[in-house]
Parts: sequence; C-alpha cells; structure tokens
Amino acid sequence: MEAQDVIDASVKRSDNVCALLPAYNEALNLPTITRELAEALEARFHDWEILVVNDGSADDTRQVMADITRTEPRISTLRLRGNSGKSEALRCGLEQIDADLVLLMDADGQDDPGELDALLAPIDAGIDLVTGRRSIRNDRFIKRHTSRLYNFATNRMTGVKGRDFNSGYKLMRRDVAESLVLYGELHRYIPVLADWAGFRISEVEVNHRNRLGGATKFGRNRFWRGMLDLVTVKFITTYDRRPFHLIGGAGLIISAVGGGLLTWMLILRFAGNPVGDRPALLAGVTLAVVGVQLVSLGLIAELIVNLDARRRREELGRPG
Repeated sequence: MEAQDVIDASVKRSDNVCALLPAYNEALNLPTITRELAEALEARFHDWEILVVNDGSADDTRQVMADITRTEPRISTLRLRGNSGKSEALRCGLEQIDADLVLLMDADGQDDPGELDALLAPIDAGIDLVTGRRSIRNDRFIKRHTSRLYNFATNRMTGVKGRDFNSGYKLMRRDVAESLVLYGELHRYIPVLADWAGFRISEVEVNHRNRLGGATKFGRNRFWRGMLDLVTVKFITTYDRRPFHLIGGAGLIISAVGGGLLTWMLILRFAGNPVGDRPALLAGVTLAVVGVQLVSLGLIAELIVNLDARRRREELGRPG
C-alpha cells in the first residue's frame, strides 16, 4: 500500500491549480460537482483549490457552500450581494486567485471533471489557453443552434479559429488569467481576448453531460447581449490602436455621400430648379455634418491613443 502511495504521489504535478466556478442558483448541483472536481484535482495535483463564486443566488447556495467549506478547507466561496452576471463573477473570482493554472467550469455539472487530462495535454505542449469543445452537446435544440450561429459569427468577425468559444470549460495559465478584462458578456470571448493579447489558444473535445439538476440560465436576451458584445470585442481587438480607421473611415464615407447630395443640389440650383423643399438637401446637410463629427471624433480617439502610448513609453523609461 505504501509503495502505491509513493507511485501516486510521484505522478502528481508540481504546479498548483485553482478551479473557479461561478454559480447562480446551483445549490442542487454544487455538492456533487465540487466533490467530483476535488477528486479529479487531488489525483493530479499536490496543491489545488476550488473557488465558488456565489453570484447573488436566491436558493440555498449560501448554506450549501458553508457546509462544503466546513468539511474541505481547500474549497472556498465568494458571495456577491446581487446577481451581476457570469463575466462579473469571473472577474471577481480571478482577482482572488494566485495559481499557476486556472480552471474555469460551470457549476451545473455538465462539464466533466474526468476530462481534465484532455485539457492538461495541450498546456503541457505549450498552449496558454485550452477550451473544452463539447463534442456532443446535451442541451435544448434552441440553445444548441443559437450557439452554432454565435460561434460562426465570432469566427468570421474576429478571425480567431474556434468552434466552441462559449464553452465554460477552460484551462489557462496565470498570465492569461491576469490579462483578462471581463464585463458585460465578454466571458464568451475569452479565447478571442487571449488570442488578441498574443497567447496561444487551442480547443480539445470533451464529454458534455446532462445538467445534474435545476434550471438552465440560458435565455434569448443573453444571446442578443452576447451578439452585441461581439461588436465590442471586434472593436477592442481590431481598432484599439487605430480608432480613426473605423470611426474616421465611417465619417469620411458619410461625408462623401452628403457632399455628393449637396453637389447635386448645387447643380440643380444653377440650372434654375428650386431645391429648398427637396428632402435630398436636408439629407445632404445632415450627412455632411454627421460625417465631420465622426472624423473629428476619430481624430480625438487617435490623440488619446497616442498620448497613452507616450505615457507607457515614459513609464518604461524610453523617451517618446
């Protein structure tokens, strides 16, 4: 028995890991999923911990977590006063974590802790963030197909290769976790944000289970909020250092259309035709004014970016 213990200990990893689970009304699932996850981590790591972020749950999550943490000191909980959303729960949790590896999981039991080895293999191969791609999704028809649309749109708009961006099952290095700035629905775009920051990302297929209990938190409003945040992600990952290309470019196009309409009105006026009651005159003036405003806004944004770059260089001790 002692020899077996030595063998088991020798294969455990020297790096430490913290599993972060955002939970909203998951009291029915937390005892099972934390026990399964603790067993999986104990089998692979000498040093591990689990942090459950109670995102303002209205069920018995607070009492359930009090019972769990009483029996297992390596499991802790962070309670938010109100339901702030998954991105905010993850942000608060990441601020509390100090570990070499960070494992993200949903608390509904659909992510299988037994698939941890599949996530660790790419990390050991040099990948910075690996997402567990759900090979066969055990979700409702609407949720599966809206997710496919979302993944397709994210792939096309951002250029980041991936088939399951929104999977809650992710393993990342410390540097990736520290680089993330999450708000709104940006937790859906963690792979995109990591890729933009220069980290190496990958996906591996994992088993996806049925929900253990309780009700899903997915709704149509969350889908549309996520799609709107896709525009935000596209902007901050593509135009964060060259905002004039987007804002000023749009302004120049609008100004050109407005200028074309006003030129047309001017030609008609020289030809002796009345133009004061033509809608094209009002549209031309409006478009020209809006275009000039957008160009000005783009230039101001470029100035802000330039000043920020100068400040960074000064902080690094390099003159601009």
